[in-house]
Amino acid sequence: MSELTLTLIKLGFLAVLWLFVLSAVSVIRSDIFGTKAPSPARAPKAEQKAASKPRKQKPARGRKAPRGNPTTLQVLSGANQGQSVPLGEGPILLGRGTDAAIRLDDDYVSTRHARFATNGEQWFVEDLGSTNGTYIGSQRVTTPVPVGLGIQVRIGKTVVELRK
Repeated sequence: MSELTLTLIKLGFLAVLWLFVLSAVSVIRSDIFGTKAPSPARAPKAEQKAASKPRKQKPARGRKAPRGNPTTLQVLSGANQGQSVPLGEGPILLGRGTDAAIRLDDDYVSTRHARFATNGEQWFVEDLGSTNGTYIGSQRVTTPVPVGLGIQVRIGKTVVELRK
């Protein structure tokens, strides 16, 4: 092989090695510091009105949906089982971070994993770009989804629900 070919192979190998190192540093950084929550983009007024209207939720078959407004968010299973937080007007953050209202000791939970928020009439759960996702049953939450009393939300290995 010629000198030029060997030099190009060495430079190509060096470039691939640096890409690997930079991607590893990026993964470690996001695991330590978490990812920034995306700021909500401004939607046209018609879309905002449609999004703010509460959607009716069908109860599971054979089980009636409980009536009334929830007052607490309770951890049903996982390392933080039994822990609860009273519901107010502000959003409730769940995750491993120190700014979370319920700090979850779960390896499958992100620093800022999910948020429960209300529009005054209905509570919603929203995934904040977590790695392992937030689930209602087997359905992954990708947009804010309305939740009612007794609806179980899985975050990592932890299960939470709204209660009276």
